[in-house]
Amino acid sequence: MANIVNLDRVGKGYGAAGQLLTDVSLGLDDDARLGIVGLNGAGKSTLLRLLAKTEDPDSGRVTHRRDLRVATLPQNLDLAPGLTVRDVVLGTAWLPEGMGAEHEWAGDSGVRTILTGLGMAHLGLDSPVGPMSGGERRRVALAALLVRDAELLILDEPTNHLDVAGVDWLAKHLLTRRGALVVVTHDRWFLDAVCTATWEVVDESVHMYEGGYAAWILARAERQRVAAVTESRRQNLLRKEIAWLRRGPPARTSKPQFRIDAANALIADVPPVRDSVSLQKLATSRLGKQVYDLERVTLKAGPKKILDDLTWHVGPGDRIALLGANGAGKTTMLRLLAGITEPDGGTIVRGSTVKPAFLSQELRELPGKLRLLEAVEEVARRVQLGDRELSASQLAEVFGFTDKRLWTPVSDLSGGERRRLQMLRLLAGEPNVLLLDEPTNDLDTDTLAALEDLLDSWPGTMIVASHDRYLVERVTETAYGFFGDGRLVHLPGGVDEFLARVQTPTGEMPATAPGVARASAPGMSAAEARAAKKDLTRLERQIAKLDERETKINEGLAEHGHDYDRVVELDTQLKAVQAEREQAEEAWLELAERVPEG
Repeated sequence: MANIVNLDRVGKGYGAAGQLLTDVSLGLDDDARLGIVGLNGAGKSTLLRLLAKTEDPDSGRVTHRRDLRVATLPQNLDLAPGLTVRDVVLGTAWLPEGMGAEHEWAGDSGVRTILTGLGMAHLGLDSPVGPMSGGERRRVALAALLVRDAELLILDEPTNHLDVAGVDWLAKHLLTRRGALVVVTHDRWFLDAVCTATWEVVDESVHMYEGGYAAWILARAERQRVAAVTESRRQNLLRKEIAWLRRGPPARTSKPQFRIDAANALIADVPPVRDSVSLQKLATSRLGKQVYDLERVTLKAGPKKILDDLTWHVGPGDRIALLGANGAGKTTMLRLLAGITEPDGGTIVRGSTVKPAFLSQELRELPGKLRLLEAVEEVARRVQLGDRELSASQLAEVFGFTDKRLWTPVSDLSGGERRRLQMLRLLAGEPNVLLLDEPTNDLDTDTLAALEDLLDSWPGTMIVASHDRYLVERVTETAYGFFGDGRLVHLPGGVDEFLARVQTPTGEMPATAPGVARASAPGMSAAEARAAKKDLTRLERQIAKLDERETKINEGLAEHGHDYDRVVELDTQLKAVQAEREQAEEAWLELAERVPEG
């Protein structure tokens, strides 16, 4: 193990953003697998540029080991439209001198393997870059870095524009790669899978932790607990000092200067308030028994068939994840449920009480010409939060927007702030159905944790399309997958089953697949056993909800026995629920036989 990069008392700031790093000293070893986390705007990308020496510090110095080969994926890429995939991946058109593809294998099967793993199998080496989407260009640039033998690989948001399968492939690929890795990403699952150490950029400094995301969360919580104890002691001492300063005979006109200095020091030693987000449950409209009923629905996106003869029921309180590759149809499906589009065939019945809120990937619906407070007031001037009624400005504060940001034009907000504002506006409308399309885009890890806390207690129906495996596995209870053949497939095994299916040409469940209910094997590891027990608990919750729904449908049959049309409708729902419960019970039994007791 040898040191390859050193930062010595480095400082860096920008005019508008202010000071980001002050007096930072760090070292990076040649076998480091490092994740960098922090709030949006804290200086994560700036730290990456300093480590790569693509930007100079304002003070201090950054040193590299002699002849260190560094490959960097920045957040923003500028690839000339005239380039081809071959030019980018095998050439040096956008890479530093000396970073050509050294190996012959990189020109043949190696490139195709990497492009396929990143979800770009449809591209040939002679495909032009010009017509590609921003996500496709970014994946081609990432492929160009992965075929090179860099000693230090620096990746800024590498999981952006990757689907669940692509993120899984990239994690496995990086685990087999030699050399140092530094990555900034908001994908918590990826951080845990790849990183063995974490740096947190906060308050112009960098805190170091052993382990990935989960270990960092635990260590940070302990650090905050100790800080809270210290602050409590400081407050107690401050109260005593102030009381002493106020005590004494009226005739006393002076006090020992050292006691006054001590009190002033305690007052001045108040730690800065960190920008935090505390998302809380807003009021929701009443949701009836019927949410969405799709009957023999056909849905197209241009010439591509997304759904073919689908019959599907979504009930009150359902928490559903939609999984699929980029372009599989998840967004199109959410737009259908939101009422933005209608099916090309069949029928969709939306419950009369359904009040959906659709969080799209685009930020164009935000009123860029308005200021932040005006954008909130455009939706609601007063809202109910628990047992409190809040004004629009108070609500904005709950979502992490301080007074000085209230009059900022929406167009000047950062990507993370605009995403937060988008969610605020949706919830202020008191929806009872949330349709979320990649809700974690542009959010930092603290805001993601707050969002998950909010969604955990969401009382309505929620349908989420996301490549964020951490979020999917925490806030949803059942998963459905798109496999490009017009079907919407129920996945009792969740993300693991989806990944197992996408590895087969037909999208069917393979006979053996690690981590999936029907494929668990005797002698499973402790980690596999924990994951399997988590799946058992999820299936038990799902079965209980289906039992409850079946009971309610039977009550409806008894109540509407005189109404033939209603009885036929309820009977159809009952059969669908019974079939879904039978499938869940079968998955539970199959998994229970393989999970060790205790």
